Amino acid sequence: MTIEPSAFMNTLVKRFDFHENDQSTLKANAAWGLEIAAEMADHFYAYLGRDEEMNAVLNETEGRVHRLKQTFVTWFHEMFTGIDHWGDDYAERRWKIGLVHVKVGIQPQHIVPAMATVVNEVGKKLKAQEKSEELKDALGKICMIDLAFIEQSYIDVATTAVLRETGWSAALFKRLVTKGAESM
Repeated sequence: MTIEPSAFMNTLVKRFDFHENDQSTLKANAAWGLEIAAEMADHFYAYLGRDEEMNAVLNETEGRVHRLKQTFVTWFHEMFTGIDHWGDDYAERRWKIGLVHVKVGIQPQHIVPAMATVVNEVGKKLKAQEKSEELKDALGKICMIDLAFIEQSYIDVATTAVLRETGWSAALFKRLVTKGAESM
């Protein structure tokens, strides 16, 4: 039941109306994105570190936070560069980032507010530095696209695991989930 990252990216591009003008705006501001990336990483991990459960995950191994911050800087900058113009390589990398979050145990309940913290802090930077509304909109769209990849990875990993363990069909599983949601 695993999604195909490129197809998922194409779907999200349409849903978020993330098009050439957004992409051009991000690329034109790639140097600025790299300039603020480390500060945004600090905000992201400071937020997560205040949570007892996440602090334990983040500090499980020595040097993990430092490595994660470096990875964050790369990820953040890639939102501006698009790697391959937000194509197959970009989609595949975002999918793998989502899977890493699942493996490490950083759940959506932690990622969503941490991402909101970054979006808020970026918004403050945009305003203070008098950046365009177009940049704010484009960055908001690509942040949500990236967040959708992380969210979808949780769904796909859980669904795939249940289908593999039970031998159920995807249709049966979907029906059970829908019925379960109706009873809540």
